[in-house]
This record gives sequence, structure tokens and C-alpha cells, in this order.
Amino acid sequence: MVQTLKLVFSNFRYSLLSVGIFVLMLVGLLILSEYIFLEPYVTGHIPNGTEFGFLLIIVLSGLSALVLPMNVYRINILKNSTGKIGGSVLGSFVGAAAGACSCGPIGFAIISTFGSVGATSLAFLTNYELPIRVAAIGLLAITYFTTVKSLKVECKLKLQ
Repeated sequence: MVQTLKLVFSNFRYSLLSVGIFVLMLVGLLILSEYIFLEPYVTGHIPNGTEFGFLLIIVLSGLSALVLPMNVYRINILKNSTGKIGGSVLGSFVGAAAGACSCGPIGFAIISTFGSVGATSLAFLTNYELPIRVAAIGLLAITYFTTVKSLKVECKLKLQ
């Protein structure tokens, strides 16, 4: 696994992409989950009892920042055989999107736009926010291991 990570992240572009994904996802999810407030001034607050949700956001952002650049690298390596690529890239995007399930301040926009269906989906996402994030982390972990395995086979890395 270490060789695969060195292979992918030895290129500065993929390292920069990873840092960018991590920062954007972390800040975006923290704002959506109301851990960071932008008005009247930028401040952060972790209420008692929500530490686990905060930790899940950090793990989710970290895994996304690890998996997505690896899949971009894989796509660049295997441009001709796109049939092999679909599963792990789809898993990366689904896992990353599933982590952004808390609706916080945008919930009222969902309710007003979609009416009772919006209210039901908002209630579902609010009630099952932590299990959905745990499932997203599981999906990203599976995607990570399948991508590493795929890169070992396709790039013919030697085990040490």
C-alpha cells in the first residue's frame, strides 16, 4: 500500500489535488454541519455530544482526499480501458457525496422547494446523519482498498 501511495502522490499535481479536496470538503462539511459559523464573524463551536460527528467529518474528508486523487491517477493511466474504471470512481463520488448529508441551514430551502417530500427527506437525513456518514466512510474504505489492489495489478508494483 505504501508503494502505491508513493507512486500516486510523488507527483505534485496529485498531492495538491488531495490537499485541495481535503480543505474544501472539510470546510464545506463543517459549515453545513454548523461547526463553523460565518456570521457575524468566523467562529467555530463543537457542542457537547457532537464530537463523534466532528470526527466523522474529518475522517470522511481525509479518505476522500486520499481516494479521489488515486482514482484520477488511475484514470490517467488507463485512458484506453474505461470499462475497468467505472466502479471505483463511482464509489468515490457516492461516498464523498453521502458524507455531505447534513442539511443544517439549507434545510429550509429544501422544505420550501419540495414541500412535504423535502420535509420528509430533511427529517430522514437529520435523524440518520451519523449512520450515513459511517456508511460513506465504509464505502470510501472499500474503494481505497480496491483502488490500491487495482493499481498494484495494473502498474505491476513489486511487493517488498
